[in-house]
Amino acid sequence: MARPSAAASAGGRHFTGDPVSTVPDSTVDRVYSQLRSMAIGYEFKPGEKLNEVALAKRLEVSRTPLREALNRLGIEGLLRFQPGKGFFCRDLDVHEIFHLYELRKVVEVAGARLSIERAQDADIRELLAFLDATGPEPGDRDVAELVDLDETFHERLLAMSGNTEMLRVLHNVNARIRFVRWIDMRRGDRRNSQLEHRQILEALLARDEASCVALLEKHIGRRLDQITSAIREGYAQIYMGAQAQAAA
Repeated sequence: MARPSAAASAGGRHFTGDPVSTVPDSTVDRVYSQLRSMAIGYEFKPGEKLNEVALAKRLEVSRTPLREALNRLGIEGLLRFQPGKGFFCRDLDVHEIFHLYELRKVVEVAGARLSIERAQDADIRELLAFLDATGPEPGDRDVAELVDLDETFHERLLAMSGNTEMLRVLHNVNARIRFVRWIDMRRGDRRNSQLEHRQILEALLARDEASCVALLEKHIGRRLDQITSAIREGYAQIYMGAQAQAAA
């Protein structure tokens, strides 16, 4: 079945307003997945206008599935759309990242309160087993893998609340802060982070709401202080990487 264009379901937001497409879902999904990875990793420079003709050629697709994928990413906040101008890479903005971290904290803490009432002991123990299996040391994992493990923990923790809409919000937030988290993870203390994860789960298993919430707030809030320096390092990485590619 054909998918309506993302613009058609965007409510009051400004998107392209393309007509309903007859492009197979699999093609749009493939292009969306590729562009999403590029947007998350800032393969486009902050504020850069996307060249749709060049992208369509690079991804070997027509403009229609490309535009549908771009619309979806615009709705998700991973790209910016300006009417009459096109799509742009989102800025690496300290205020936006800070607000997203605040949103993450609000959603996860609210989810923890619900999980105190709703989580099954078996699910909590299963997540504890996940911590045991992944271990406290980074080993030979790269930062992308470590961030993925951390996101998996937090999303599984929130899933115990039974609230799928809160989980959807967290999934979107995680994608939008992932680049900064890759940088932050290089300086992080995984052993301490894993210990905090375990303490949160133990408080949840004991149905100790006050301790569970306090531990989670501290765990997430600890990274807020690092945002400015992480973004500064992120800009350096983006532009130094571009210079290295140009010189190659």
